[in-house]
Amino acid sequence: MSLVKSNRPTIETLEALAGRVASGTRLSVGGHHFARLPVALLREIARRGVDKLNYFAWAGGLPLELLLEAGAVASIDICFSSLDIFGLAPKFREVAEARSIPVNDWPALSMIQGLRAAQQNLPFMPVQLPEGSTMLEQCPAVRFHRDERTGRVVGLVEAQTIDTLLLHAPRADSAGNVEIPGARALDLAMAGAARQVLVTVEEIVPAGTLAQGGRQTILTRNLVTAIAQVPGGAYPASCLPFYATDYGRIRDVLDGRHGSLVEALERPRQAPSDLLRRAAKVPAEAISAMAFRSDAVDRDAPASIDELMVARIARMLDNESFASAGAVSPLGNVAYRLAKATYAPDLFISTFSCGHVDIAPGTMTLSLLETMDAQTAVAHCGGDDTYSTYYQAGFVTHEIIGAAQVDARGRTNNLELTKPSGGRLRLPGQGGMSDVANMHRNYVVYAPRHGRAALVESVETVSSARGIISADDRRRAGYQPGDVWLVTNLCVFRFDEAHGQLVVVETMPEVSRETILAETGFKVIFAVDCKPMELPTAQELKVLREDIDPLGIRRLEFVGARDRGALLDEILERDRQGTARVVAAA
Repeated sequence: MSLVKSNRPTIETLEALAGRVASGTRLSVGGHHFARLPVALLREIARRGVDKLNYFAWAGGLPLELLLEAGAVASIDICFSSLDIFGLAPKFREVAEARSIPVNDWPALSMIQGLRAAQQNLPFMPVQLPEGSTMLEQCPAVRFHRDERTGRVVGLVEAQTIDTLLLHAPRADSAGNVEIPGARALDLAMAGAARQVLVTVEEIVPAGTLAQGGRQTILTRNLVTAIAQVPGGAYPASCLPFYATDYGRIRDVLDGRHGSLVEALERPRQAPSDLLRRAAKVPAEAISAMAFRSDAVDRDAPASIDELMVARIARMLDNESFASAGAVSPLGNVAYRLAKATYAPDLFISTFSCGHVDIAPGTMTLSLLETMDAQTAVAHCGGDDTYSTYYQAGFVTHEIIGAAQVDARGRTNNLELTKPSGGRLRLPGQGGMSDVANMHRNYVVYAPRHGRAALVESVETVSSARGIISADDRRRAGYQPGDVWLVTNLCVFRFDEAHGQLVVVETMPEVSRETILAETGFKVIFAVDCKPMELPTAQELKVLREDIDPLGIRRLEFVGARDRGALLDEILERDRQGTARVVAAA
């Protein structure tokens, strides 16, 4: 079937848009994280009883949770599914662990290339193999091909056509062109691969108006099927420049305080609040760290373990580094900003999965972070641009990646674990980890809770690993030579080619070798020059505590489920109060 659409998208009601989605078809959802999610349209589809959908998207998250609860999904194709700072996605976990719905886990690049093949009317597209991982066993759409001239083996990804793509955007014009500001995830690649593109927008403006909007991407009218004006249609997710994400509401929704997701995600009459509307428009220079500081923080206290790990990761970076922040990594995000704010002002940082490119360091918040990064970014990208422009060419030097399980060879598992009871624990997935483990110069993994369950002799499933290791092999593949690192709350490991495994090169202050030996599930080798980690300086701690992460968002990666709720509530309330101060002063 042709992907060509009319030059004149129709303007319809929300109900009419939802009525275009048929049972038994492939559905994709645009936006990213908690930004520009088509929440109102998803609710309406769920209410209509659509079922037997193939959910095909880079991320699952809140949209997938809503559709799963409604019984609308028959199969899942994703790169990962989490609820960001709110943790694992329970309904996705339930169906994945029970094997009640089939799940295909995709390396991000394979999904991108599959979409591009459909977009370009080709049967397949080539892709670099995620060497070292077993991810292609989870992704049946990729086959191997050996180039006769060079002998190089690559993957060929089958074209992936979408039946319906759902998007939410700030504005469309009366001709049907749609405005996408800021980070755009895989929206353009999915739109090009979709038979129909259904868009809800905050407002519809006269034709020609969008040209006056400054930095933005325009999804031209011949790629759009139908549009509905639905103010607040992304709430409680954000839609800049109209409103910021309501993290407090998302917390309540996910805790079931307002009933089922279909019920809870109905937009309250007064939402988004005036505070969130103003937060979406605050100038980046007005976002002051002072507004988020707490008198309860002991600024003279010794460095905590989260601060030690942040400082150690930050010291891996310099003025020639290019650091990319993935989907869910507060620790890495804070470390990047600390380095740039102190000794590496020329550090190149990209956030929102490399959608906001070359940002200013700024202050880590919840409600204002997207606003700040979107404004200070030198450029805005999509996930597809990110890979072709930066990742595949080997430009990125560091991406700090959290892992549930790591083995002696530095291989990670973020897919599934065996519980002590013998059951299965489904994890979020690897996103693009299997790709970037080889593409980036340095493959840096962190494990905030070092123990025998996390550091094992051999991971159960290899969701990511560096398969191209030696400097010569990496140069031949077109990548920069670099290292494999593992930073934990007990020590720092670096992969040693001679030993063929991770070797301890630094110990955390006051951590004994005996403790590391006792808490590690594989044979521990200490480097000859292994030494205690150098403590953060007073200046580093001051900048970290007062300027970069005054809310202590980094702490969320160090608490167990029992204490996480209370910490979340503390951070959310301080974020709300700080945002109110910034907005009032702006």
